[in-house]
Amino acid sequence: MDTSRSGDGKPSPYGFYADTEIIMKNVLTTFLAMTLATGILWGQPRAQGNPGKPAAQRSAAKPSLLHPSSLNEKAPATFKAKFTTTKGDFVVEVTRAWAPLGADRFYNLVKYHFYDGAAFFRVLPGFVAQFGLSPKPEISRVWASATIKDDPVAQSNLQGFLTFATAGANTRTTQLFINLGDNTTLDGMGFAPFGKVIEGMDVVGKFYGEYGDGPPRGSGPDQGGVTNEGKAYLDKNFPLLDSIKTAVIVE
Repeated sequence: MDTSRSGDGKPSPYGFYADTEIIMKNVLTTFLAMTLATGILWGQPRAQGNPGKPAAQRSAAKPSLLHPSSLNEKAPATFKAKFTTTKGDFVVEVTRAWAPLGADRFYNLVKYHFYDGAAFFRVLPGFVAQFGLSPKPEISRVWASATIKDDPVAQSNLQGFLTFATAGANTRTTQLFINLGDNTTLDGMGFAPFGKVIEGMDVVGKFYGEYGDGPPRGSGPDQGGVTNEGKAYLDKNFPLLDSIKTAVIVE
């Protein structure tokens, strides 16, 4: 039995995170082991306090991608995010009520430009277009353990819906996928959509997907390589991948 695939025969999205340690502790160990065998997990560095400032000032950290806990704004009830990519633009509309924790995380990541320069490193036609690893290794490193809890699944993973990737229960960090087809079988696995592409789905459908899946199922981009070396790894080994130029909240 191929445990790297979902019930309808499609590749399983449990390959989304390089996080072997968490997966081996999860009840889905057997299901996840094939897809995450080459992963690396970094612990989040401990914040270094400034002894020259009062504790109240130190706790009110200036928002920074290097300090995940500082990016904690509550998202609006609905908002839009515009992605300018190497293939053109697309717009996502987020409804916070669908998945509040996921919507809040996405809002902060876009607002502070986490996704700028990020590649669509796992594009499987008819299944998903996945992205969300920073082109800068020092940023990927601090977000590797900045997990959020799961949201209940309120919407289905239909074509165009945007969902956080996961490596099991309560392991969402920064990686996302856009459903390129009807992936409702993912609903029962806990994948909770929080937004939908409302403009430019034709652009999403053009992202380069000839490299195929990553190890161990294919020879496409390795998530460990992306996390360790960032953009340099992809430019050297997978130069045809499409990427995000900028992603911004549409006011």
